[in-house]
Amino acid sequence: MKLFRNTLLGATILMGVGTTSAFAQGAADGADGAGGEGNEIVVTATRRAVSIQDVPINISAVGQEQLARQRIDDVRDIADFTPGVTISDTGPGSTGTIVLRGLNASDSSSTGNSYDTALGVYLGEVPLYYDFKLLDIARVETLLGPQGTLYGLGTLAGAIRNIPNRPDTDKIEGEVHSRLYGKGHSGKLGYQVDGVINIPIVKDHIAFRSATGYFYDPGFIDYPLLLQTPGVSLPQPDGPTSISPAGYAANLRKEKDLNFEKTFTTRNQLLFQVSEDLKVNFTYAFQQTKTDGGQYNSDGVLGTGKYQSAARYIEPVKRRAHLGAMEINANLADIADLVSTTAYTDVKNDNRTDNTDLLLDLDYGYESFPAFSSWNESHDRRKQFNQEVRFVSRHGGPFNWVLGGFYNQQKRLREYTEHVPNHPWVEFGTQPNPDEVEYNSFNKSKVTEKAVFGEGTLRIIPEWQVTAGVRYFGYTSDVSGRAVLPLLGDPVSPYDLPSAGGKSKKSGWVWKFNSSYNFTPDIMLYGTYSKGYRIGGPNTVAPCVLPLDLTQQNVCALPNEIQYGPDTTKNAELGIRTQLLDRKLTFNFNVFQIKWNGIQVDSATINGIVGITVNGGKAKSEGFEASFQVKPIEGLSIQGTYSYTDAKLTQDVPGIIAVNDPAGTYPSSPIQLDALSGDRLPGSAKNSGSLGATYTMPFMAGNLVADWTATYRGNVVTRLGWDRAYGDKLPGYVLHRASLAYETDRYSLVLFANNIFDKYAVASVSNDRSRVGLNDGVVLRYYKQTVINPRTFGIEARFKY
Repeated sequence: MKLFRNTLLGATILMGVGTTSAFAQGAADGADGAGGEGNEIVVTATRRAVSIQDVPINISAVGQEQLARQRIDDVRDIADFTPGVTISDTGPGSTGTIVLRGLNASDSSSTGNSYDTALGVYLGEVPLYYDFKLLDIARVETLLGPQGTLYGLGTLAGAIRNIPNRPDTDKIEGEVHSRLYGKGHSGKLGYQVDGVINIPIVKDHIAFRSATGYFYDPGFIDYPLLLQTPGVSLPQPDGPTSISPAGYAANLRKEKDLNFEKTFTTRNQLLFQVSEDLKVNFTYAFQQTKTDGGQYNSDGVLGTGKYQSAARYIEPVKRRAHLGAMEINANLADIADLVSTTAYTDVKNDNRTDNTDLLLDLDYGYESFPAFSSWNESHDRRKQFNQEVRFVSRHGGPFNWVLGGFYNQQKRLREYTEHVPNHPWVEFGTQPNPDEVEYNSFNKSKVTEKAVFGEGTLRIIPEWQVTAGVRYFGYTSDVSGRAVLPLLGDPVSPYDLPSAGGKSKKSGWVWKFNSSYNFTPDIMLYGTYSKGYRIGGPNTVAPCVLPLDLTQQNVCALPNEIQYGPDTTKNAELGIRTQLLDRKLTFNFNVFQIKWNGIQVDSATINGIVGITVNGGKAKSEGFEASFQVKPIEGLSIQGTYSYTDAKLTQDVPGIIAVNDPAGTYPSSPIQLDALSGDRLPGSAKNSGSLGATYTMPFMAGNLVADWTATYRGNVVTRLGWDRAYGDKLPGYVLHRASLAYETDRYSLVLFANNIFDKYAVASVSNDRSRVGLNDGVVLRYYKQTVINPRTFGIEARFKY
């Protein structure tokens, strides 16, 4: 609280400003209210189209011009230009790890997340945690802090909204864009080809718009220790420290640049505009991504380098998403606008990874077979239906309101299998077992959420408004599943046995109070006090069948481990927005304090030490965020952002951090340490910022545009109690990017470079340092370090018609 009070005092002295990202002040963009006066961006985060400088909440926006100029292809790149956001790029195998304002208690990961319920990611009006490419996007809005009143489905920490350009019923237009580039430590060139077309089918009434692209990003992580013949070849033919040429030739092989990305994406919209008072927009989006390896190294195990993985198997990932949506906008007699969004999404992830180190860590003795190795495969599918209806007043006057209802149902199926090729124990288990399955499980879940919400704004005098809102929510969660161990006599398929499971349900209220005062048209002070929530749900571990057979291996979730409950946040913030010196200077500043209760944190099952989520403890995140843009002379713009986030536990949580004891050696036993009040929350930087300059000068029929940007990410800890639980504090780093472009109204040509000085840095890790060392002479390769992209340089062209 002392920091909060002191920062408030500092904010007053600085005459600071809510954080509108300086990079949001680019050219007005596209449809959906993106136009505006001068260089303003108009946003719709409050469910109304308002100039970003007039929004009395903490919102950051990156417009279409800056998305293109900074080569922001997906959500991973947003953090560099949005204060208060930390995103760890873990490669194309997932969306990555996104942390807003430090609200994360989970260990870092080298593979990232394919789903996260702490924040909402939206494509238009549809909530969907997926990294759709940012093609033909008018702007990206980031709302920091709890958004539980007007938004549902995982806005505990905030929301990221990708707002697409809408079909235009008036004119034919299109764009073709391509990029060719090289990447350090890679043997191939990367390329991107994409295009946009807009066709009025019936002028003023029907229009079609499509944005489609293909991305090939070359890999830079080599896999030099792949097995030639799993179950026959020796994973470490000459012991745990080195490999001889003869041993390598007889057992191992190498493949290069396996963390490549191949992505096809398309988004198609069909707009029916009966009149200006009734519009129906249909959207279909599809994206598929493939890769063959992770973006991580193995910390030097067996002599591997910074850009090498010691995995024994290729680790392919194939993931795809379908989205279908219908959005209705109707003017109801100039009293209110009806906005109805109906959407269905289908997301599927298939992957295979090296599983050997998991079984070595569990210490079941598989390593007694010299050619022992293991791989796993998982198939994860989420089907989601959601419906939101809201009414937004348009009758004018001093009082405005929003009322609505929300429904969401998500069904998930996860199937997971572990294989032990040619292991002699297979023949003593259940037969036939042609795929040499060691462990097999499935987990089904269905989570249904319902909510009603309302928000009202009263403008007491023209300069002063007061807003209050409330949301009532309820959810139910059903889970069932089963796990089998064929080597111990269970059936090979978990579907051959009765499933176990459980149900839970919760309901509650969240609220918001907000007020703002305009001292002048260009200076606004605002404050917000709000409550956010995140629903609970099922863990993806097969439930135990009780009573347990204690004479055999058990890998399952006990009844109290099957589900986890909701957690809540309370957020207080104060900010000020300013545009000064005839709008040549924009300076925004805000301070915040968030109290987090019933935190959803990582833990592990008692049986099998499988990762699960549990509730426990309290935390607090407080800090400030700032941004500025100054235009000192014609053609020159200097912009920057900075944020400070101090996020830590405020209550002890007993027995929640899993480590091996003794650490770094085997045999060992898993134990669980206490998380302590004062432990820093993992995954986010305390300090982060950016500084850039753009200079534009006339040249021939267009403009030359030179741009340079430096971004800073401060140090990050990888787990709760990192200094006593064998975690890491990853050093901070600075990256530089630059471009030189020639732009006209019709076309542009750009030379660019990212990570100009080829900085090597670790963005996140998987597993802790207690899970390293030797097990019966076999060296573990469990600890992984995700590395950032090396230097990239290339050329791109864009043509509009």
